[in-house]
Amino acid sequence: MSASKRDITWHDHAIGRAERESLLGSRGVTVWMTGLPSSGKSTIADYASRMLHASGLYSIVLDGDNIRHGLNSDLGFSPEDRTENIRRIGEVAKLLTASGIINFVAFISPYRADRAAARAMQAEGDFIEVFVDASVEVAETRDPKGLYKKARAGEIKQFTGISAPYEAPESPELHLDTVSEDAAACAGRIIELLGRKGITGTR
Repeated sequence: MSASKRDITWHDHAIGRAERESLLGSRGVTVWMTGLPSSGKSTIADYASRMLHASGLYSIVLDGDNIRHGLNSDLGFSPEDRTENIRRIGEVAKLLTASGIINFVAFISPYRADRAAARAMQAEGDFIEVFVDASVEVAETRDPKGLYKKARAGEIKQFTGISAPYEAPESPELHLDTVSEDAAACAGRIIELLGRKGITGTR
């Protein structure tokens, strides 16, 4: 007889979130950064993580491309696979938040419903949505891998912003205009927001 979900039990452990947060000196949170390809998500997340590191705080960056090299390497880019991609990383982000870790999630995550589902996995205040805003025209000029060019030539199917939709957030906690502000300034605004929300500076 094979096991079923009824045979699975959640186990609480001796060291909980509060103890980990006390050790780390900050509160666990998911900073979910969404935007078009080449809008600047990973670059800004890296800047913000380095700023936290410089102030003695621990964080981690979950990058969309990196995750697809391993955990989600079995997924493609159909709407169904995109939804599963975000579901899985939402669960990972939830675990990191529960471990007291500030985690930056840099994923295109094009669908509002998928981002809402990722938010719903976590408690109130544990999920911060950041819209990394750049138009298709601007993002195309920043494209180091030439993916937009390939998409326009039909070499890449289901490419967000060209042949697949992107649904911008309607009420993100933070809206970053990456045309008027550079990556460092945008990262600084994220750090300021974390401070205002009491995520950092808990030592």
